[in-house]
Amino acid sequence: MSAGKPRIGFIGLGAMGRGMARNLAAKGFALTIVGHRNRAPVDDLTSRGAAEAKTPAEAAEKSDIVIICVTETPAVEEIVYGTVGVLKAARKDLILIDCTTSEPVSTDRIIADCKAQGVRFADAPLARSPKEAEEGRLNAMVGADADTFTVIEPVLKAFCENIFHVGGPGSGHKTKLVYNFLTMGQAALISEALIAAAKSGLDLDAFCKVVSAGGANSGIFQMIAPSALAGTYDGLKFGLDLARKDLRYYTHLTEHLGLPGFLGETVHQSFVLASALGYGGQFVGSMVAAQEKITGTAIARR
Repeated sequence: MSAGKPRIGFIGLGAMGRGMARNLAAKGFALTIVGHRNRAPVDDLTSRGAAEAKTPAEAAEKSDIVIICVTETPAVEEIVYGTVGVLKAARKDLILIDCTTSEPVSTDRIIADCKAQGVRFADAPLARSPKEAEEGRLNAMVGADADTFTVIEPVLKAFCENIFHVGGPGSGHKTKLVYNFLTMGQAALISEALIAAAKSGLDLDAFCKVVSAGGANSGIFQMIAPSALAGTYDGLKFGLDLARKDLRYYTHLTEHLGLPGFLGETVHQSFVLASALGYGGQFVGSMVAAQEKITGTAIARR
């Protein structure tokens, strides 16, 4: 790696990745992106100076650091292990950063295989939304050894406002899954509570004021409740099916650890049900809409 800014390979130009890559280009990093079936982000980034690679291996060959930001573990595994995957271009001190919310068991395997080939690995799953990705204001939970973290922190600062070094490789993904369980657990509780309040005949504006002034208030409540009352369900801009996937990974984690996971599985299944009812492609706040459909109880609109 040269003394200047590292060369960055970026794989995953979806809702989050596009903004992240744009910020890397804007901050002066030499950027190589992997082509995507949606040409719009590719054309946008190449117009900003990025080079396009045809495969993950080609991107790795041209980069000091490769960043992956996709939606789920099978996609990460294909990018890493595929016939034209990153590890086909493995070399000593190449750094691989996985910003996906991934399964820890898979991450542990990737860590071991990277180490065997001299590749350094960091997991850096993200919090916040595509809006903050565009603004360069994401939160990252980074699992990396100290030396690798020192190298990648300036890169992450291109698209992150807050960077938390939570431990060694693999710690980031575990942190994100527990964090998302807390977040989505609240979403499920809030959805059920709003329906109970409505069915009880309560004034929901007054109910929300009571919650907002007390210990039950939270950032998640403020994202979900007002938009539910407005009928938009879009206060928490995170896809319901993505949340369902993360909750499945969380239940796998607790099972792997030999821990009871009663609440985790209950929350997971509530998201499975909402998805089966047709809300998977909508935002997490549509958990309220699913409860409305299940119970036949309408939330009073503002």
